[in-house]
Amino acid sequence: MSVVSPAGIGPARPAVSLPLAAVTLALLLGLQPVTTDMYLPAFPLLTRELGAGMAQAQLTMSALILAFGVAQLVWGPLADRLGRRPVLLLGLALYALASAGCVLAGSIEALVVWRALQGAAMAAAVVCARAIVRDLYEPVQGAQVMSLALTGLGVIALASPLLGGVMANAVGWRGVLALVAAIGLATLAWVALKLPETLARPNPQALQWRVLLPTWVTIARHPVFGAWALLVACAYGGLFTLLAGSSFVYIDVLGLSPAAYGFAMAAGSLAYIAGTLVCRRWIPRFGLAGAVARGGIFTLAGGALGVALVLADVSHWAAVLVPQCLYLFGHGLHQPCGQAGVVAPFPAQAGAASALAGFVLALVAFGVGRWLGMALDGSVVPLMWGLGFWALATSTIAWTLVRRALA
Repeated sequence: MSVVSPAGIGPARPAVSLPLAAVTLALLLGLQPVTTDMYLPAFPLLTRELGAGMAQAQLTMSALILAFGVAQLVWGPLADRLGRRPVLLLGLALYALASAGCVLAGSIEALVVWRALQGAAMAAAVVCARAIVRDLYEPVQGAQVMSLALTGLGVIALASPLLGGVMANAVGWRGVLALVAAIGLATLAWVALKLPETLARPNPQALQWRVLLPTWVTIARHPVFGAWALLVACAYGGLFTLLAGSSFVYIDVLGLSPAAYGFAMAAGSLAYIAGTLVCRRWIPRFGLAGAVARGGIFTLAGGALGVALVLADVSHWAAVLVPQCLYLFGHGLHQPCGQAGVVAPFPAQAGAASALAGFVLALVAFGVGRWLGMALDGSVVPLMWGLGFWALATSTIAWTLVRRALA
């Protein structure tokens, strides 16, 4: 399924089959759960082995996500200037190198540095993935293709904590990070062998500041971009609350083993996959705004239930898992629409728009990580209140800003 530019507008978009596009997008976007979810079962283990405090441990996540956000501001314009393929090859090579550095880290400080580099490299994959969707497809079709790719991402997210839990039990946290490095190399090989350049016409002015800064201002002020970028960032704020805090709650507070924790996270991934499958059906039926409005119901239900159970003083793994699954089902509806929506108005600046949206998302996640480093107190309370906050923010944006922007 390729899309050809109308006559007279520009060169034809490169022909990339739907299966190749979907698999490639799933692999590129799937580096996020590989880098975070697979790491989670080993998180408490490496914290103890390296003698790190809670704030230092959280820094291995928040430094990664901050570097991920800042680096997108570089990779996005670079991808508009040079093309998607060279940026992907360079970024994935750096990702594999940084992952190897994580395996060999001898202190928590060294691990933080390597994780930051890993996040900066991962940014190239995510920026280019969103830009590739805009290279090949128009907005509604792009959202449907993105939902297909994010179903694949959900499968990766499902397997990641399971593999991480098994590896952590069997060979320790370094074995988990070695597997992450191997997956990075496999993704690099796939792109090198299978993916053609998708940018029909590079922008020779994309890296010039006198062009780039006004471009970013124009993108940031666009109401459609603002609505989708805020939706994606707030939805990810809740997800990152779960990613950065759930291992300590499930394992240290509720007493689950790393392997059992992996199954708990895998259940959330199944809910996310179900959300992406429903999203593909709802987009043609209700449109993008209608799909995310309905997703907001599940998102808010998850957050509200988690807060209610905390207020009722219920402390059980199921009281965390059920709100988590409801929230992640809604996340599966928000993300395909949001990821395609942020680049939809900017076919000639898709890399820059993707980068700016990713930067906003990363700032939110970094703030969540720093807050959790201070707030986690040996109970489920901070985790559930954090999830409730982001559920309310996400659903409110879905019901107001997105609806008005697309009206």
